[in-house]
Amino acid sequence: MEKATRVVVFWFRRDLRMEDNKGLSRALATGLPVLPIFIFDTNILERLASKTDRRVDYIHQALEGINRKLQKYGARLNVFRGDPLTVFGTLATQYDLQEVYCNRDYEPEAIQRDREIFEFLKASGVPFRGVKDQVIFDRNELVKNDGTAYTIYTPYAKKWREELERHTYQPSSGLVGHFLQQEHIPLIPLEQLGFKKTDLLFRLPRLDAEIIANYDRYRDFPALSATTNLGMALRFGTISIRQCVAFALEKNEVWLSELIWREFFMQIMYHYPHVVKESFRKKYDDIQWRNHEEEFDRWCEGQTGYPLVDAGMRQLNKTGFMHNRVRMIAASFLCKHLLIDWRWGEAYFAEKLNDYDLAANNGNWQWAAGSGCDAAPYFRVFNPILQAEKYDKNRVYISRWIPELVSGRYPGAMVDHAFARERALKAYAAALGKTNT
Repeated sequence: MEKATRVVVFWFRRDLRMEDNKGLSRALATGLPVLPIFIFDTNILERLASKTDRRVDYIHQALEGINRKLQKYGARLNVFRGDPLTVFGTLATQYDLQEVYCNRDYEPEAIQRDREIFEFLKASGVPFRGVKDQVIFDRNELVKNDGTAYTIYTPYAKKWREELERHTYQPSSGLVGHFLQQEHIPLIPLEQLGFKKTDLLFRLPRLDAEIIANYDRYRDFPALSATTNLGMALRFGTISIRQCVAFALEKNEVWLSELIWREFFMQIMYHYPHVVKESFRKKYDDIQWRNHEEEFDRWCEGQTGYPLVDAGMRQLNKTGFMHNRVRMIAASFLCKHLLIDWRWGEAYFAEKLNDYDLAANNGNWQWAAGSGCDAAPYFRVFNPILQAEKYDKNRVYISRWIPELVSGRYPGAMVDHAFARERALKAYAAALGKTNT
């Protein structure tokens, strides 16, 4: 019987790039041949509602790029479809596994999945090594003096900046080492995964110096192309967070603060995993939501009669993207104007957003609802009309997505702002005990 090949496995996950990939560099540094793998996790794929999901297409196209790069090293990307634990069971019979490397994930389900794989490999004496890659500070690296996690953004960001040193955002070393030599083969076709091609064309992410330098001036105006459009790249790791931080330090402090918000929400989810299904502040789960299904459908379809809200929802439904300022206004409208549970909106965004990230989506929805760790006060109810006047004064963005606005076919407002505001304040106050937030 032929002796199994000794290999170190590197498992690509939320880090779909060869460059500045900490876990990949660590695997290569072992000196053993590295077997690169990716698993299309059926536990995730089977929950996706649409078979034309742009995120799956984006991942597939990014993986094709990695596979082409590996061909230059006489290697290939080994792609599997199935349950990760089952896949590792198969790999253990095919290879003499020495170590398994991956970059850490901080979502509760991912932590549980990794724990199961860790225990499986441990039984065979194979180390399973998680590496910090998608954040600058992870887990317990940035905590208060008493060892507890920060729950307010401002002191967290202050500490983050204080602890930041050049070495904390240095890129990883190059691809020093060698990959397992394998015959190069194409990836599993998208159709074999149960999905179809979409209108998305993967492009290597790019840091636009002009946009980032002016980020603080123009980021709130949805009619302008003034945001980085790096949401998907950061979500799936086709760009390195270290590269982004280095660029932000040079170009724009406000964009840096957005990158810190991303890590803040990640560490909240890591330390307080109950936020996935419950309010961070438990009293907010006592709010008597109206949860009117027909009104929710009108919100989803962009038919609320509030142009800025509707433009954002239509942009989301058509493209999988919504401008950040408009996301906040649309979310606030659902929770405060319609008194619909933030979890309904969060789930809808999770289904539709190309750049969907559990920690950020959850954190921002809870912020809008007032239920989060560092949220807007419950009595702050955005007026969508005033927001439109401030951020889309000439209705350029609104007209782009609501062409019927000038024809008279656009519906009237489904609820009066003043009435909705008072109704929301009463519902929140009843649950929270008057002014107690």
